[in-house]
Amino acid sequence: MPGHGSTTEAQIIHPIGVIHSPHVRAEETPIQPNFAEGVPGQAEILPEYAGGLADLDGFSHVWLLYWFHRAGPARLIVKPFLQDAEHGVFATRAPTRPNPIGLSLVRLVRREGCLLHLEDVDILDGTPLLDIKPYVPRFDYRAGARTGWLEAVDEQTAQQRGQRRLPAAGEP
Repeated sequence: MPGHGSTTEAQIIHPIGVIHSPHVRAEETPIQPNFAEGVPGQAEILPEYAGGLADLDGFSHVWLLYWFHRAGPARLIVKPFLQDAEHGVFATRAPTRPNPIGLSLVRLVRREGCLLHLEDVDILDGTPLLDIKPYVPRFDYRAGARTGWLEAVDEQTAQQRGQRRLPAAGEP
């Protein structure tokens, strides 16, 4: 089968659509959907993939997998947005990855043909969409999950850095 060779063989990925959002500058884009609450966007699906959207409108949230098309070169050690310490890229969600694939859990507001209306969008406008998967709490939630170095990041710091806003006067 094409595309199912050895694990070290290059793979070809074709976008299934494009993501539209109000975010045009990477440095001003929230770093995760929970820091982009209420931000609207759309996923425009190519017509040849329209059949795959059947029954998706029954889900309140979807996972979007996309290509960080403006990420820059891959780095194995990165300084994530929420902390000033360096970490291995695979222990972060930094965009400068060997395969710059992004993952966002967004709210599915409604579907109009090949256009998905979304909220909580933290993705740059024009980003190539690779795949869509429904969010299923039964499958996706894990009680007792640990979050590694992120457990040391306080909520105020996470909100400021995650929304990419500067601290107000008097804030740390």
